[in-house]
Amino acid sequence: MTEPKTINGGRLLVDCLIAQGCDRLFTVPGESFLAVLDALHDSPEIQTVICRQEGGAAFMACADGTMTGRPGVCFVTRGPGATNASIGVHVAMQDSQPMLLFIGDVDRGMKDREGFQEVDFGQMFAPLAKLVLRIDDPARIPEYVARAWSVAQSGRPGPVVIALPEDMLLERVSGAAPRPAVTRPAQAMCPDAMGVLMQMIGDAAAPVAIVGGAGWHAKAREHFTAFAERIGLPVAGAFRRQDAIANSSKVWAGNLGYGPNPKLVERIKAADLVIAVGARLGEATTDSYSLITPDHPGQTLVHIHPDPDELGRVYRPDLAICADMGEFAEMAALWDDDTLPFDAGEEAHLEWLDWTTAKPADWPLDMAVCVAAMRETVPGDAIICNGAGNFSGWWHRYWHYNGFPTQLAPTAGAMGYGVPAAVAAALRHPERTVVALAGDGDFLMNGQELATAVQYGCDLLVILVDNGTYGTIRMHQEREFPERISGTTLHNPDFAALAVAYGGWAQRAETTAQFTTALAEAKDRKGLRLIHTLIDIEQLSAGGATVSGLRAKAKG
Repeated sequence: MTEPKTINGGRLLVDCLIAQGCDRLFTVPGESFLAVLDALHDSPEIQTVICRQEGGAAFMACADGTMTGRPGVCFVTRGPGATNASIGVHVAMQDSQPMLLFIGDVDRGMKDREGFQEVDFGQMFAPLAKLVLRIDDPARIPEYVARAWSVAQSGRPGPVVIALPEDMLLERVSGAAPRPAVTRPAQAMCPDAMGVLMQMIGDAAAPVAIVGGAGWHAKAREHFTAFAERIGLPVAGAFRRQDAIANSSKVWAGNLGYGPNPKLVERIKAADLVIAVGARLGEATTDSYSLITPDHPGQTLVHIHPDPDELGRVYRPDLAICADMGEFAEMAALWDDDTLPFDAGEEAHLEWLDWTTAKPADWPLDMAVCVAAMRETVPGDAIICNGAGNFSGWWHRYWHYNGFPTQLAPTAGAMGYGVPAAVAAALRHPERTVVALAGDGDFLMNGQELATAVQYGCDLLVILVDNGTYGTIRMHQEREFPERISGTTLHNPDFAALAVAYGGWAQRAETTAQFTTALAEAKDRKGLRLIHTLIDIEQLSAGGATVSGLRAKAKG
């Protein structure tokens, strides 16, 4: 009698990922999941991207999940690998990004002995992830992988963490087969609720929409744009959701978050009807829950979200609608009604156009003018990736996000996101221009992933804004404790030389003219390109904050 064919847990796990549609994963290798690495050796369906630090690998998975709408996948080892990768789990949760983090773990027989690098991942990741799993039986790998894949992309997308005991991955099993691919469930829109919403819009004098977030995708973007343009509804983007609709749309009103257009802020405050679509209405979007308060007296709030647990969690909705973003937007676009169009949409768009027009200032290198020059040089569908810091504010204000996806930026405000996200974007969309934006402090959080970019032949432009300090913290420091500089000054390497050492091309720019010249040369090159942009610390933010101005204000 022929013995049934057996495979080990690592092989079965990779087969299950292939069945779910995984075509790329990001990893820093560890001895705790060698069986998985061995299975990947014979699996051309999945590209294995070798990264230089687990935080960078996790950020790449976050970004990949955002672009594809299916879970980005990351593999790390236990202990140091998992703790390094935890920042990616935090970002994936706050940004509503589907992600799977697989962690090679100690043998099952060693559990709870504080073995080498052992961590209780259930306790560690419980506050950070949607779900934490541990697979002790290799025969159940298909069940667990399908469950993780489903949870990560359903409702409010987010991260799922799966611990993999090393000996479980080596154990052989027979008769187990991958489950069929699971798809994101799409909650249909209720026609009665749509009717109520349309009546609310018809009765409103000054409605406004805030869009982008969980489950937002190309279909939602297309249909919601058509709906908003038909009725003249002003549309604002939630924090770092600026590509939710094309900024060229005649109803695009701009972005909320840090440093928004004051006229947009006033428009939100004056609105009698606020329609939040996909957005959680988090702290950054609502200016610490003050622009729109949780009970919003004097305003009517409609909250549309794909996850019922998000509705009513913080904000009291007058109308709560649980629906897939695409299903809602399509019904809205096709709804037959006699709502008279508002003039406010086009008015808000003109205000935004004025706000995003650079007014040259007397800086040797004027960041606003540099971004305006980028709009003339870099394609409009370029994918702009950034981490956290005041440097990003110039692009948030002056860049026009017209394609989709074109903005990869952490709403969690994590530093070091831009370069890894850009690597993931360059791999996913090699036909498009990809730009990584980074401050000097931000860049050195994950700048080592330039090695990954070069290893995989990524076509990638990095714009590094160097002011020799942790600029955002310095701004707050000067506001609260003027002239008492502590803990924010940086001594930096020659970033241009560093990029060349990695195998790229680089230029140093200390004036606006040098920047535009370097940008034009970079456009005609391929591979890794870096422009080391030096600015005066006095030029603190896109909103016009300066060190001297903050000090003068403090003195009264």
